[in-house]
Amino acid sequence: MFWRGQELAIHLVAWPSAGAEPCEALLTMGVDMNQMDCDVVVVGAGMSGLSAARALAAAGQTVVVLEARDRVGGRTFSKVLANGAVVDLGGQWVAPTQHRVLQLVEELGLRLFKTFDQGASLALRNGVVQRYDGLLPTDDADVAADLRQGSKKMAELSASIPLDAPWTHPLAAQLDTMTYAEWIDRNLLTDLGRWIFRFEGPAVFSVDASELSVLHAAFYFGSAGGREVITATDGGGQDSRFTAGMQSLANGLAERLKGSVHLGQVVEAISQDADGVVVRCPDLSVRAGRAIVALPPTLAGRIRYAPPMPPLRDSLTQRMPMGTALKMMYVYDTPFWRRDGLSGLVLTDQDVPQLVYDNSPEDASCGILLGFTEGIPARKWMQATPQEREAASVATLAQVFGPRANQVVEYVEHSWVAEEFSRGCYAGTMPPGAWLSFGEALRAPVGRIHWAGTETATHWSGYVEGAMQAGERAAGEVLELMKGAG
Repeated sequence: MFWRGQELAIHLVAWPSAGAEPCEALLTMGVDMNQMDCDVVVVGAGMSGLSAARALAAAGQTVVVLEARDRVGGRTFSKVLANGAVVDLGGQWVAPTQHRVLQLVEELGLRLFKTFDQGASLALRNGVVQRYDGLLPTDDADVAADLRQGSKKMAELSASIPLDAPWTHPLAAQLDTMTYAEWIDRNLLTDLGRWIFRFEGPAVFSVDASELSVLHAAFYFGSAGGREVITATDGGGQDSRFTAGMQSLANGLAERLKGSVHLGQVVEAISQDADGVVVRCPDLSVRAGRAIVALPPTLAGRIRYAPPMPPLRDSLTQRMPMGTALKMMYVYDTPFWRRDGLSGLVLTDQDVPQLVYDNSPEDASCGILLGFTEGIPARKWMQATPQEREAASVATLAQVFGPRANQVVEYVEHSWVAEEFSRGCYAGTMPPGAWLSFGEALRAPVGRIHWAGTETATHWSGYVEGAMQAGERAAGEVLELMKGAG
């Protein structure tokens, strides 16, 4: 046993959850918990860290997972509303090509249901509400043609990016010094076409298009199979939702790692030498052969390392900021917009919200609209009070849906940038120059320390699917080295 003969008391703990039956996991507690030993220590109990731990445990390795929060799930976080409906304040959607997520859904016996997208969409621009069919508004044939040619150019560019090494693209120097906004201005020919593409900057990346390199935008789209896949509902990135909330994935994995997951453990320092690593929290240290850090790069950079990180790795963590997003839920007695033949999808030129989806439960027992405010507007509005955000955003909803939108029975919001152990979402982004200068340090192990987290994924980067892929990849690196060591 890697517990070195310590006397340990085992306590049953209910994970904070939403929707389904509470998950139960065993946490080790006891009189002397200052020192623990294991084969591999994992920092972070989001889906990447838990996926890494599961792969290691399945291979017979002893694992300790350290999580700073009082819950598992990372950037997935489910909540039960006053009426009993479940909403996700973090990640929530599943796409048909996210095979790891779908396999785990089946393994855990979880249920998905299709996102409601029947009916017309709405766009609010310059004070005018436009009703239209499909995902994107078009004024005329010229705009439609412009969107087609712009989409074709981005599809070709995304398909050309080497997903495991974007900085090796033949045009990397040009693509990584150009912002996504500049690419849009050069390649879209109509005002509405440019507005739609620029709208997708905050909607997809939660930063402005001017803050991204086009190399990163193309990589990100390419990792998911294309821009159209990421933005689509049916068959795309918003295809399906969890009946019990997406955090049920993490709760299910934690249940299978009983005794290995330790909550409330803020990792402050990691030291390593030729014999192993020591991960230190305020009241606990863990000795292991290797460590996997499953955190966004900017948070991983806040840990103290001995010896210090190489300059390239440290510089990367300073140049990969998290996006900014506010997620707001408006609960109604019924999904009244459906009676008007509306899908609930809204694009606006307002700050709050910029983007709206129908987020009602499968049985439509109540109506829920989901509003997003992201990027530059989110940085402004996160400084307002919840009451101010609610008032401003409900006024926008009333403008597009009519006075019934004022009849909110419950308002719930979440600011991920305010979370101490996230500091933003949806993921870390690459501004101009970052991929070219620092990309090779993103996944490269530093001694006995390996890196996971959705930012390191090459498939569905930025999503839970990417988080799982990254965790499995990091675990594979560790297992291969352990096998080589005999």
